[in-house]
Amino acid sequence: MQTQKLLFLIAFLSFFLSYTQVKITGKVTFRNKGVSDINVTLKGTYDGATTDAKGNFSFETTEKGDHILTFTHPKYNDVEKPIVIGNQDIAVDAELKEQINEIDAVVISAGSIEASDKKRATALLTPIDIYTTAGADGQISSALNYLPGVQKVGETEGLFIRGGTGTESKIFMDGSLINNYFSSSVPGIAGRDRFNTSLFKGNVFSSGGYSALYGQALSGALMLESVDLPDQSSYDFGISPIFLSGGFQKLSDDKNHSYGATLGYSLLSLMSNVLNFNTDFIDAPQGLNGDANFRIKTKSGGFFKYYGMYDTNKMGVRTESLEPDYDFALVRLKGKNTYHNLSFKQKFGKYLLNTGASYSYNRSDLNFSTEKSEVESDKTQLLTTGNYINFKAVLERKINKISAVRGGVELNNADEKLNFEEVNKHYQDFISSVFAETDLGFSNQFSAKIGVRAENSSFLNKSNIAPRLALAYRLAQNWTTSFAYGLFYQNPESKYINGPANLDFQKSQHYILQVQRTSEGRSLRFEAFYKKYDQLIKVKDIASINDQSQPVQTAINNNGYGYAKGLELFWRDKKTFENIDYWISYSFLDSKRDFMNYPVSLKPNFASEHTLSAVAKRFIPEWKLGVNLSYTYAKGRPYYDIATKDVNGNIVSFTRNEGRLKDYNALNLSFNYLPNLGKKEAKMFTVFVLSISNILGTKNVYGYNFSQDGSRSSTVVPPVNTFVFVGAFISFGVDKTQDAINNNL
Repeated sequence: MQTQKLLFLIAFLSFFLSYTQVKITGKVTFRNKGVSDINVTLKGTYDGATTDAKGNFSFETTEKGDHILTFTHPKYNDVEKPIVIGNQDIAVDAELKEQINEIDAVVISAGSIEASDKKRATALLTPIDIYTTAGADGQISSALNYLPGVQKVGETEGLFIRGGTGTESKIFMDGSLINNYFSSSVPGIAGRDRFNTSLFKGNVFSSGGYSALYGQALSGALMLESVDLPDQSSYDFGISPIFLSGGFQKLSDDKNHSYGATLGYSLLSLMSNVLNFNTDFIDAPQGLNGDANFRIKTKSGGFFKYYGMYDTNKMGVRTESLEPDYDFALVRLKGKNTYHNLSFKQKFGKYLLNTGASYSYNRSDLNFSTEKSEVESDKTQLLTTGNYINFKAVLERKINKISAVRGGVELNNADEKLNFEEVNKHYQDFISSVFAETDLGFSNQFSAKIGVRAENSSFLNKSNIAPRLALAYRLAQNWTTSFAYGLFYQNPESKYINGPANLDFQKSQHYILQVQRTSEGRSLRFEAFYKKYDQLIKVKDIASINDQSQPVQTAINNNGYGYAKGLELFWRDKKTFENIDYWISYSFLDSKRDFMNYPVSLKPNFASEHTLSAVAKRFIPEWKLGVNLSYTYAKGRPYYDIATKDVNGNIVSFTRNEGRLKDYNALNLSFNYLPNLGKKEAKMFTVFVLSISNILGTKNVYGYNFSQDGSRSSTVVPPVNTFVFVGAFISFGVDKTQDAINNNL
């Protein structure tokens, strides 16, 4: 009996010891300085931690035996360290090396190659990449214009990707869809990014073939990842002739939670008086914006993140009338928007749960009028409001060290109202989606991602199933290739649903082949793609705005179709020239569509056949100065004046005027001066910025407006040919100058 008890006790102790937790600690450094926000993970598990402000990390695990400890961050090369886990605590330190190409699509590591969105993406941009790209104005969407596959379309907001419209790409924050990412605007002037670039620690931009976790985008997806806990408490101020801003971030003493807020006001009236603007602003653009956030790390390892923002903007524009009855056409805008995003992630054993919910409200109040002999007519109002709710949950489980499976649900609810003269609508739609996806690592040289997404739209009363596939293969040490295929569906734009019609999902198919070579300091990528469009919407005019070029239209069917095919080249080099980082991108696009009110299949008026961009950055430490250049060339886009006529009792469209715009050219220059660089024990850190967009003053043209009878026309041009920005950004508590040097500002 005693022997049995002894054996039971030995077995119990052996079982208990096999599941006792071992603590893994260490420090991560870069150039002998601790680095924060490094993800430290036990490969093939969900065990891990994030380094604190001094680079230290600590976590516990029940795993045993041989394992790999990984250290990852978008700004640095991945590091892997083999460890053997027994019953004793382990201490592991790591020294990082600067990432060769943060903007690159595939980063080759010593481990297995992945077919993930991150490895195949068009870009992985950090805030420093964006802020130091001349001509980007600190906006994420503008910086993407200097990459392959993105078209330069200046007269309206959105990401125009590989022959797709600006609304055929979607933007996500921590997995949740952002409705109304861009500010409200007037016809002919593009809205700006509503979200501060520094809110995000990085992003993944996919110009096609993206994951089944995302939907409702025919062209591409931009996935933004917000920052986690800040390094330390700080206060920031910004001042320039066009805006004032201030904010703070407060980190708790135990470094487990933080909160912060910012407030800003902008007014363009001073610069519109100083510079020679093309646009006649009767009300100079102005805006007020504020945001708040909190982040909480729970004792059980969970992480909450909240972000909320509110902004208002208004402007008024006067243009010369194309009609003989009036001298001028006027439009005034009042916009209002709020957005809230709450996300949570937590590990439960071998499972990782990511959930998020967002709410957005948008109001755009446009008032149109005309002016004759300095007497203004009565105003015609076009009022649109929208409420949007998004919820998403993803559950993931590792199969082994290089494979995983994940699945989840997504719910989107839209409630919109439009009022314009006799057109009044109330649009409601609830889109429910389920998705599943698996990463399969067959070897260190070959992997696959297989997924499927299904959606149902309550408004359309229809469902779809969209399979996705991606393959990646390492050809040689520095050469990789990948292939992606997928079906993608998107509801017709709600602004065109102003009457009864039997509509269906719009549809596109993507075929993408990529080959890339990455070596120390250099990267070269080729990509070929083909996209087939089906079930695109066709529209007809149902109301016109007095003397304005954009009538109210309504969708009538899904008989549209089209294609887009092309080749892209991307080259980045940080090695050839000392202290200089530069990249060159080229895109060839062949695209045709029969959609909207097009009478036949035409080259879209937003698609340029050839686009070339070049970006160069250099930081000169002895001068404490960063110098940045960028250049963009785009072959002139086609333009059309499409009208309608009565043929045997039927209203048909026809092309009344058409042609090609002049080629687009813009050279941009910016300087960043850091006066506190090298000063020991400095408490205030300042960056002065001087940016000049289109420094040569090229008179670019975005399109043409035509009179109602087509006999007269006027050009659509940028609000100003050359824009000069001067500003100062001051930070108390956080020295950001070293980041500027490390990233070759």
